[in-house]
Amino acid sequence: MTDLILLRHAHAEPAAPAKPDSDRPLSEVGWAEAEAAARWLAAQGARPARILCSPARRTRETCRPVVAALGEVEVREEPSIYEAMPGTLLALAEEHADAGCLLLVGHNPGLEHLLALLTTGRSGDARGMAPASVAWLRLADGTRWEPGAAELVRFWSP
Repeated sequence: MTDLILLRHAHAEPAAPAKPDSDRPLSEVGWAEAEAAARWLAAQGARPARILCSPARRTRETCRPVVAALGEVEVREEPSIYEAMPGTLLALAEEHADAGCLLLVGHNPGLEHLLALLTTGRSGDARGMAPASVAWLRLADGTRWEPGAAELVRFWSP
């Protein structure tokens, strides 16, 4: 794989008493952000071979307009993305290296720490990814996904 696209879920409704965090839906603003992210990805020519999405409702809902905008793409729900730290996400990228271009739809702080790790070599250099932000990373041919090996080629935030 040479491209890895990270998409943080859009704004979600606040937590509700007696409901699991994973069941929080997107807010009205979140739906608009997810659609804007989908339009941006399509305009940039994103063609992921595979999308891995956290099973949380807010990530699945963020993913819906992306899939609609990008056309036919393999989507897999990946439970390990929920509450994942950079090491887990990096292992997923390596595991799916056959995809050529992989899109991960997940959560902070894992995504922003992975972005920092891949571009600077240190996860503590995270500068933040707002809800619905997209970071598009690229590796040089023959390079592995490892700390400091990626170039940030595009970034978008609503």
